[in-house]
Amino acid sequence: MSIATPPTDVELAAARATLDRLVATLQTVLFGQEELIELTVSGVLARGHLLLEGLPGLGKTELVKGLAHALGLQARRVQFTPDLLPGDITGNPVLEETPAGRRFVFQRGPVFANILLADEINRASPKTQSALLEAMQERRVTAGGETHVLPDPFFVLATQNPIDLEGTYPLPEAQLDRFLFKLNVHSNPPEVLKRIVLQRELGTEPVVTPVVTRDEFAALLVLVRRVHLPEVVADYIARLVHASQPGASAASAGVRFGASPRAALALAAAARARGLRHGRPHASFEDVQAVARPVLGHRIILDHAARLDGATSLGIVEKLLAEIPAQAKPLPGTLAAAKIA
Repeated sequence: MSIATPPTDVELAAARATLDRLVATLQTVLFGQEELIELTVSGVLARGHLLLEGLPGLGKTELVKGLAHALGLQARRVQFTPDLLPGDITGNPVLEETPAGRRFVFQRGPVFANILLADEINRASPKTQSALLEAMQERRVTAGGETHVLPDPFFVLATQNPIDLEGTYPLPEAQLDRFLFKLNVHSNPPEVLKRIVLQRELGTEPVVTPVVTRDEFAALLVLVRRVHLPEVVADYIARLVHASQPGASAASAGVRFGASPRAALALAAAARARGLRHGRPHASFEDVQAVARPVLGHRIILDHAARLDGATSLGIVEKLLAEIPAQAKPLPGTLAAAKIA
C-alpha cells in the first residue's frame, strides 16, 4: 500500500473549522452529551457504522436525524418491529407490466440512502437484523440474484434499547462486529434537564440546517485516510487487540472470545479520524486509548462464569488499557542506556 501524503497545516485548519461547525450544531440538538457527539463525529469520519444504546427518550434518534440534516445527506428511517421483514429494509422484486411482457423489477428499500437510521434495531427478529450484514460490510445489496450498489457514503446509525427491556432481541455477534462504535447514551444531570425543559417543547423537533456541504464532507473522508498512522501506534493497536484473546494477558481472564482483526482496523480508522478532529496530521497513542472503549467494548464476549461474577466487557477494556503499555519497550532513561555512541 502506498503511503499517502499527510495533510498540510492549511488542510488541517480548514478541516478543524468545518468539524467545529458540525459539532456546535449537534450540541444544539442534544444537550449535555459532548463526549457522545465527539465520538459520533469521529465515527462517521472513519466511515463507520454506529450503534447507540440507551433508555427511550434520551435523544438517540434526534442526534442521528440532526447529523443527517447537518451533513445534508439523504437519510431514511426504519422503525424496527417484531413483524418487520428483511425485504422491508433492502427492497423486493415486484412484478410489473412492460411492453415486453411481465417481468420482475427490483424496488429499492430504505437502505438505499446515505444514512439509514435503524431505530430500535433490537426490536426486530434476528432474521431481519441479519438483512443488514451485507449492506454494512460490502455496502451493497443482493436480491433476486442481482447485486445493487448502495450510495456513497453509506452509514448505518442504529439505536437500541438495553437488552434487558421487554421485547428486545440481542444483536448477533457478526452484526455487532460490523459496528465501528457502540456508544452508551446516559441520562442527564438536573442542570441539563432544566435546559431541556426551558428550550424544548414536547412533540417538537429542533430545526437543523446543513452546515457541511456534501463536497466538504467527501473531502473530509478523503483527508482522514491521509492522516499518518505511525508504526509504533500500529504496533500498540496490534498488541492491544491480541491481548483481548483468552489467555493472552492477565486482563483477558474471563473472556470467551476476544476482539477480531476487524477491531484492529476499526481502532486504526477511528484513531486517524480523532487525530484529524484535533488538527493533527498523525494518529497518536492517546487517540487509540480514547476510542478503545467504544471500539472494543461490544466485541469482547465474556464467559458465563465471568458474567455471574459481575464482570463486563468495558471493564475488560479498562484492564487492557492499564496492562498493555503504549510502547512495546520502555524508553531508555539515559543516553548510555540507549547505547548511543
